[in-house]
Parts: sequence; structure tokens; C-alpha cells
Amino acid sequence: MAAASVVPVAYQQGLVPAVPDWLNKGDNTWQMVSAALVGMQGMPGLVILYAGLVKKKWALNSAFMALYAFAAVMPCWMLWGYKMSFGHKLLPFWGKPGLALSQDFLIPQAFLPSTRYKNITAAIQPLYPTATMVFFQYAFAAVTVILLAGSVLARMSIKAWMAFVPLWITFSYSVGAYSIWGGGFLFQWGIMDYSGGYVVHLASGAAGFTAAYWVGPRLKADREEFPPNNLLLALTGAGILWMGWTGFNGGDPFSPNVDSSLAVLNTHICAATSLLTWICWDVIHFKKPSVIGAIQGMITGLVCITPAAGLVQGWAALVMGIASGIIPWYSMMYLNDTLGVFHTHAVAGILGGALTGLFAHPDLSSMFLAVPNSKGAFYGSPGGVQFLKQLVGASFIIGWNILATSIILQVIKVVIPLRMTEEELTIGDDAAHGEEAYALAGQGQREQSTRNGIKQDGLASMEPSLV
Repeated sequence: MAAASVVPVAYQQGLVPAVPDWLNKGDNTWQMVSAALVGMQGMPGLVILYAGLVKKKWALNSAFMALYAFAAVMPCWMLWGYKMSFGHKLLPFWGKPGLALSQDFLIPQAFLPSTRYKNITAAIQPLYPTATMVFFQYAFAAVTVILLAGSVLARMSIKAWMAFVPLWITFSYSVGAYSIWGGGFLFQWGIMDYSGGYVVHLASGAAGFTAAYWVGPRLKADREEFPPNNLLLALTGAGILWMGWTGFNGGDPFSPNVDSSLAVLNTHICAATSLLTWICWDVIHFKKPSVIGAIQGMITGLVCITPAAGLVQGWAALVMGIASGIIPWYSMMYLNDTLGVFHTHAVAGILGGALTGLFAHPDLSSMFLAVPNSKGAFYGSPGGVQFLKQLVGASFIIGWNILATSIILQVIKVVIPLRMTEEELTIGDDAAHGEEAYALAGQGQREQSTRNGIKQDGLASMEPSLV
């Protein structure tokens, strides 16, 4: 008598609850991999990028601010943030808050209820469980607030930052996410933001610039001399960030389809072109290439292509790479925050959104966008209207983030000082955390020169300045 064949549960499609009929294993796998890639951009990517780019005395504090943000977003996202960003409509720009913790919500097929466009396009309903979508979108939210941190490193109190992160995710990020991605009024209006040029990068750049204003300037000594403490570490973080963008842009069609493949390729075309352009500009003006410049050029290229990744052709990605290697380069010559977040994210984000309004191909747009007949200005009427829509959408994101960030910080200021004490600003990690990033003296003891070897003008130099 032949032994009965045993089919593993994983292959009993439609016969067991773990493998329902609607589940597409390939889609689910790619989306979870994409989520992991995006998450790795924040932790460890931005954590070690920040740690390497800042002055030695700020290495630990900078890394810790990023690490804390990555963790703090998760409970907020599960308790109320996800549904505020991708749930049912509360206001034209905001979803209803609610829990995303029950298996009754997380196990069924993912569904974004507000993304239906009139009676023309059905609401988004990918072929995997809601749990996958929740984690994917969490990674974007976490990365956004970590990017914001780059504007206020070496000045903002860690306690104020701990209060700021959940409030900003709740009252600022969720508004942009719902308005453009979750089915809000900008989504319904046809704003093009493929993977976060506005929702992630413009928002973090505008909010970071605003936060830097309210927190106040770095010490004069830090503004005048802020050498990176470990460029090799920074390059490692930058590499994780670049490769992680494969999931950042490649995961946003919510399926590994042909548009996803194009988005990934365009991402790397633009990033490489922007990096090379930035390096060339450094050589032309400063007679030598810069590693920091290469990192900045890489980031501006990645940010610029993000709103357009699956909507434009390869030649357009190349042109966008050249533009993103030049325009933010010039803006950075006139104004600078701690790590140039305003230029690499806000300026590059606006640039990318505007160029999307010019270069978006109608055939590619139809593969991704809910609004029919969407296309850029280069492809005829009504493409010119799309370009103007992109500018209006950018204005809303900028305005809301300036307003929300300002209110949040003023509320926090009532109970927690926004700025580090003068002792913390002068000494750095040891004063702020009682720890240091590097223990190089003797048999691992901390260096005693941290307190005694500081410049004499460290405490006194507090010139009024944004940066």
C-alpha cells in the first residue's frame, strides 16, 4: 500500500487559513523584502551615516537620536498612526485614528479604503495581508523622522527630541501621508508622488529647517569647524542608504510588476548621475573631489527621482540626475543646516516633484496612478496643469510642516527646554549621555581631554544664526 502524500501547509492554497486564495506569495515576499530594505535605510543606515558625518563629540548623540526615532515611531504607528495615514477619511487631509493591532485587522487582505478615485478607479487592494502593508509604511514613517533629525543634531535636547518624535508623526507626517498616498484631497486631485518625494523628503526637509530655527544655532565653534569623525563609517551608511532605495522605490507599486522594475533602474540611474555631477562641480570650483560631496550628490539624486521613479523614462532619470547634482549644490553654498538636510531633501524633493510634472510619461502614469490621463507637461495638454499641481502640492506640504512643527515645538518648550545646556553643547556626548563613542586612551578608558581640551571660546560663542 502506497504511503499517503503529505502536502505542506504552505502549499495548500485556498485550503487552509494560512494560505488564502487571495494571497500572492511573490507579491508578499517582495513587499516584505522592500519593507526590510527601507527599514535598513534608517537602522542601521542613517544611524551610522550620522554617527560618521558629525564631529567626534557628537557621534553618539547623533546615532542615538536616529535609533530612538526608529523605535519610537513603531508604537505610535500601531496604536493610531497607520490608520490616520491610510485608513478611513476623517478630514480631506487626515484619516481616522485607530488601533492596528488585532489579528482581525492584520491578517485579512490589505485594503486602503480612501484610495478609490470617484467611480473610475477601485481602492488599492494588494494581494497580501494588511500586516505587510503596515510594516512597509512604518518603515517610511520612521525614516522620515530620522531624516528630520539631521537638521537639529548638535543642538537639540535629547529629552525634547524624545517628546517631539511621537507628536510630529501624529500631527505632521500622517497629514502628508494621508493627503497624497492614503486617498486624501491631493491624491484625489492627482498629485504625483511615486514614493515619497513630498511625503518623506520635502516634509522632513521643511520640518527640519523649521525645527532648527526654533532650537537655535549650533555653537560658533561647531559652525566654523565641524569635521566628520569617521568618513569610512559614513560611506558605509551611505551605501546602505543607496542600496536600500531599491526597496524604497521598488516597493511602491505594491507588487513586483514591470513598473517596479523600471522604478528600481531609474533610481540608480539618477543617483549615479547626480553623484558624478556633484563631484564634477566640486572639481571645477574647488579643484578636488570630495567624499562628503559624493555622499550629498548621491542623496540628492535618490531624493529627486523618488516622486518620479516609475513614471518617467530612463533619459528623464538621467536629466533629473544632472539637475539634482547642480541645483542643490548651489543652494548649499548659501545656507547650511547641520547635515544639509534642507538641500538634500527639501530642495531636491521640490525639484523632483516639479520635474515629475514635466517628464511623467502617460503610459507609465497609467500603470501606477489612480487618476486617468495623468501626464507631464512634455506630453501635451493637460500636462501643463500637472506641473502647476505639483507646485501647489509642494506648497501644502511645506506650509503644513512649518505650521505643525512650530506648534509642536512651542508646546514642548513649555515643559522641556528645546536646546541643550551650554555644558552639553560644549562637551557633547559625555555631558548629554555620560558616554562617548570612542574609548581610545589606555585600556579602553574614555579620553579625559573631552572636558579639558575644549577651545576657550566654546561657551561664549553663541552668535544668533539659523544654523
